[in-house]
Amino acid sequence: MDTLLVSWDRFWIAAGARQPAPGLLAELLLAWTEPHRHYHTLQHLAECLSLLEAHAHLAKNPAAIGLALFFHDAIYDPRAQDNEARSADWARQALGAAGFEERFIEQVADMILATRHATQEAEGDTALLLDIDLAILGANPHRFAEYEAQVRAEYAWVAEPAFRTARAQLLRSFLARPHLYRTAAFAELESRARGNLDTALRTLENTSDTAEHEAA
Repeated sequence: MDTLLVSWDRFWIAAGARQPAPGLLAELLLAWTEPHRHYHTLQHLAECLSLLEAHAHLAKNPAAIGLALFFHDAIYDPRAQDNEARSADWARQALGAAGFEERFIEQVADMILATRHATQEAEGDTALLLDIDLAILGANPHRFAEYEAQVRAEYAWVAEPAFRTARAQLLRSFLARPHLYRTAAFAELESRARGNLDTALRTLENTSDTAEHEAA
């Protein structure tokens, strides 16, 4: 928690604020610890911020990326389709109230909206932020397996057959992309990420085949 506070203060001041907004941080951290979250938690936020710390020298505006990371999953409801839009709106309101310039606010909001990962078109700081957000796909096998279990827990309300179908479709969509990462700094994760995705997809398919066989 102390690390998050230090990061928040640093980004806030680097972005031009006279002093951080501790009340806002408390609201954000409370949101990130909602009981229905299992992957989109402070663990994910901390992992993202650690990666930003390691690659900040590649960013034009590390503070914008950092604040975008704090807000990017601030609103998360697995049943909703507008989490990123609502998170971006929260960032606009909060940063606007703090007196930041409109250009900076929209840069942060645009990066949050980009975490929908609906397109591969991104460059500069947005590309770096997206690579940070997707770095989990190239995690070591143990962490990736934990991530898959955490995602399943967030969708515990979805019946197993429906979850397997939807999850497999998403994994295939990632594997169909010509590349998962946009920056040279994260390109080294490409091979392991594809291996992780392939393993997860085969597990889903094998589980589905076994369930169908048992039901026959």
